[in-house]
Amino acid sequence: MKAVYILEPGGPEVLEVRDVDAPVPGQGEVLIDVVAAGLNRADVQQRRGFYPPPPGASEVPGLEVSGRIAGFGPGVSKPFSLGDKVVALLAGGGYAQQVAVPAEQVLRVPEGVDLVTAAALPEVAATVYSNLIMTAQLQPGETVLIHGATGGIGTMAIQLAKAFGARVATTAGTDEKVSTAKAFLGADIAINYKEEDFPESLRRQNEGKGADVILDVVGAKYLQQNVDALADYGRLVVIGLQGGAKGELDLGLLLKKRAAVVATALRPRPVAEKGAIMTAVRDAVWPLVADGRIRPLVAKTFPMDQAGAAHRYFDSGDHVGKVLLVM
Repeated sequence: MKAVYILEPGGPEVLEVRDVDAPVPGQGEVLIDVVAAGLNRADVQQRRGFYPPPPGASEVPGLEVSGRIAGFGPGVSKPFSLGDKVVALLAGGGYAQQVAVPAEQVLRVPEGVDLVTAAALPEVAATVYSNLIMTAQLQPGETVLIHGATGGIGTMAIQLAKAFGARVATTAGTDEKVSTAKAFLGADIAINYKEEDFPESLRRQNEGKGADVILDVVGAKYLQQNVDALADYGRLVVIGLQGGAKGELDLGLLLKKRAAVVATALRPRPVAEKGAIMTAVRDAVWPLVADGRIRPLVAKTFPMDQAGAAHRYFDSGDHVGKVLLVM
């Protein structure tokens, strides 16, 4: 089969398509003929040499795919059949024509979604649902602040939070993206973080109140502002480190607000945890996709042999929604 490899840490030009042996599904795994794979920030960090795959995972980047069931390893208990249209959450290996993955991390494609577009769903749905709902316990009527409005995580998080009855605020870096977040994605409040102090702007537009929950992909750069932006009993969930890993935390302000800071990562979790998250996604998120309240958004697709071009486009930050590789 063909797969995309990283020659050495660097820019998009280090991605190379190679002919390699196809995977053999092991105990409890299914084999998937990949139709499309989603690009994620973790892939970029891996390409740059900052985020190696977990022990035992494929060196091929790619954390989510859509495709068809092509085979089974021993001991698969889930009722899949050959040819079933599925999506899968991976620890790696998605930029390839085939992938073997634990059956617990595989779901049938939600009703009404075509097989290419479906690749935009598994990683962001699992990340957003597990953090906003399972970890932060976001409640109807609460205010959630979501950074990065128009990326894969942001577009899913805005829609999911609205579907769960939350008041949604978000940040973006251009006036055009601010408008998109409100008019197209349904955010109640959208803030251009390059022109406004987002904690102050949030309170001004939210009747003087901060955010009950903040979903943050930035990390250290936003730490102090995020704590400032929290409401009393607020929960800050950090899921990315685009702005650095080390920052100063005002514990006095955190104590005063009786607030919490939580950091999570999806990729290194054990199979059982990922399986539980995917089951929750199937039960809680797939119906919202099927009835149109959540729309998987694809900004652009690229053929597999243009993986470098796909990464350059991703790195530009111009996309609204997901960037996909089509095999």
